[in-house]
Amino acid sequence: MKRHATAVWKGSGKEGSGHLTTQSNILSQTQYSYKSRFEEGTGTNPEELVAAAHAGCFSMKLSFNIDAAGFVADQLETKCDITLESGSITNSHLTLNATVKGISKEKFDELVADAEKNCPISKLLNTKITVTASLNG
Repeated sequence: MKRHATAVWKGSGKEGSGHLTTQSNILSQTQYSYKSRFEEGTGTNPEELVAAAHAGCFSMKLSFNIDAAGFVADQLETKCDITLESGSITNSHLTLNATVKGISKEKFDELVADAEKNCPISKLLNTKITVTASLNG
């Protein structure tokens, strides 16, 4: 499987602007700029997209892990905070709120740790990855 996205940028790094389009067209010429990346401007930015990708990938990997352990996740809500410092992503922190009936905390923690290490986006990122997980059952 291959997926693609396209970025078009015009102008200088600080004064220019660009847009992003994904293969699915979920993002279709979505604006991004210096202001949307480093200030509070309108539009998206690469770090926000990495955060969405990591939260989504981790949640799906954890769901597969839970299924394989014989349980069903009623809901997995994952927030990802990406930290950009001095031009590098230095941390990806996942905050998980999960509802899985019948699973022990120990088993849940084991499955979370596996998803943290083994979801494809975690494997892609060359940074510190941490998870805070709460289980409702």
